[in-house]
Amino acid sequence: MSDATSDGSPGPPGNTRLPESVVEMPRQVREELTRRLRRNEGAFREDDIQVVEGPLLRRAVGASALGNCMEWFDFGIYSYLAAVVGKVFFPSASPTAQLISSFATFAAAFVVRPLGGLVFGPLGDRVGRQKVLATTMIMMAAGTFSIGLIPGFTTIGVAAPVLLLIARMVQGFSTGGEYGGASTFVSEYAPDRRRGFLSSWLDFGTFVGYALGSALVTVLNLALSDAAMLSWGWRVPFLVAGPLGAIGLYMRLRLEESPAFRQQLDEHEKSIAQASVGGEFKDIIGRHWRELLLCMGIVLLYNVTNYMVTGFMPTYLTEDLHRSAAFADLLVLVGMLWIVLLITFVGRLSDRVGRRPVYGVSAAAMIVLAVPSFLMLTSGGTWLPLSGMLTLATLLACFAAPSAATLPALFPTAVRYAAMGIGFNVAVSAFGGTTPLVTEALVSVTGDDLAPAYYLMLAGAIGLITVRFLPETAQMPLNGSRPMVGSRQEEQELISTSRELYLLSADGPRAV
Repeated sequence: MSDATSDGSPGPPGNTRLPESVVEMPRQVREELTRRLRRNEGAFREDDIQVVEGPLLRRAVGASALGNCMEWFDFGIYSYLAAVVGKVFFPSASPTAQLISSFATFAAAFVVRPLGGLVFGPLGDRVGRQKVLATTMIMMAAGTFSIGLIPGFTTIGVAAPVLLLIARMVQGFSTGGEYGGASTFVSEYAPDRRRGFLSSWLDFGTFVGYALGSALVTVLNLALSDAAMLSWGWRVPFLVAGPLGAIGLYMRLRLEESPAFRQQLDEHEKSIAQASVGGEFKDIIGRHWRELLLCMGIVLLYNVTNYMVTGFMPTYLTEDLHRSAAFADLLVLVGMLWIVLLITFVGRLSDRVGRRPVYGVSAAAMIVLAVPSFLMLTSGGTWLPLSGMLTLATLLACFAAPSAATLPALFPTAVRYAAMGIGFNVAVSAFGGTTPLVTEALVSVTGDDLAPAYYLMLAGAIGLITVRFLPETAQMPLNGSRPMVGSRQEEQELISTSRELYLLSADGPRAV
């Protein structure tokens, strides 16, 4: 009777029983390790495996998540204050025009995001991930803090919206190097078996930052009158960015460079690291265009949902559905907290069942549940809108959790940061950051409060098509990097398993 592995694929010829460590290994991991062992012409040795000890790993993941929290607190508060910002900087326009103008300024930050990716991406592949991430932290904090200092239109006239636009563009430029770099950094530190779980902490930090911004705006709306909020209260969250940015910068400056980046510089591909920027982009687009398209498809799915919930929802509830600002803020805050609770569990799930099943099931659910969710949001009362928000938040958690592990794994180490800078930021700029502007315009033009749901359904369909072609990378070593483990014990287990795999290889030797 022929042997078969746990995933149903046939066992190697000539063997009557597979070792348990091989049987329990996912098929794609077994195939990738076997390919590396054949190229290596032998089992792994200690020098072939990268060990990241617990204290260093926790500091890298914790500091990255905290820095990301500070960064996205800064970026997110503009969304929650869009209606007030419109009144301060565009007072002569109608309420709808104020809102669209405010969202247009929000979208302007995304116009320069690809430029930030084009600048910071190659720098991250040359001088290191850590240095670039410290720079983006400084720029984001400075851009956000300056918004809190800009006088309103009634004080300095047209110069006010111009300065606001410049500050937003500084934010957008810095963000162009943020998520791609942070996800690259964390994924290059994380052991292969737990990359989904550990990388999900990065987006945990993102939504904690969003939640903190939402909570602060909610408190201000509850504590201050509309007049006080319009006069000075809206400035407080932006001014808080100064000290928060200093904390985030301190944490990032204490980080060591990622093992995969150090390995690349020490061992191979130095010619790529020293190549011109134009040559690197030509190499990325020429050799990795399929991976770029897959990256953009996943980013579209994630960020259309993300900016629908975090950027558009507060204004949709107040301006389009005419609910109170306090109700809108609390509803969005509950959604953010729900995502924070879910996201690391979904990240761990993606390590066990794979990234593709998590994305695929969630994208299909988006197509089915988008309209019912918005029908609940447009209902009166509290519980139905809350249920609609939690449904969308759950789907967003499922898209966010695997992303920081999935997207960097598409590209090799030498071009990973730059490739992420292209794929991630182009998709976010074209589809994610424009979501509040496009959906508000759709609601205004059509008069249909369900227009945002149709937009989400389209994103879900594109995501489902993308997942069809997405390679499974759960538990696999990163492209161009050594296998990563979290302890010396795991290292010895992998060495032992590699011996068994090498011996069981159809083309390998039959004896030690």
